[in-house]
Amino acid sequence: MAKENVEVPIPGKVISVAVTVDSKVNEGDVICVLESMKMENPILTPVSGVVKEIKVSAGQFVSSGSVAAVIEY
Repeated sequence: MAKENVEVPIPGKVISVAVTVDSKVNEGDVICVLESMKMENPILTPVSGVVKEIKVSAGQFVSSGSVAAVIEY
């Protein structure tokens, strides 16, 4: 099966993570919420599939291009 890395487009602080490993997700579902420049930005999944890895946690600071999750589809 193919894997998709869900990357964070902007730097910021992860406020919450909305999925767990082995969660089934649909295209457009929220993976996590990122706070950047005092705005909350949802990070959405680009494909439907199953979450295989979560690489961020609440309170963590991430840089642009960091992988938030890996989805198998």
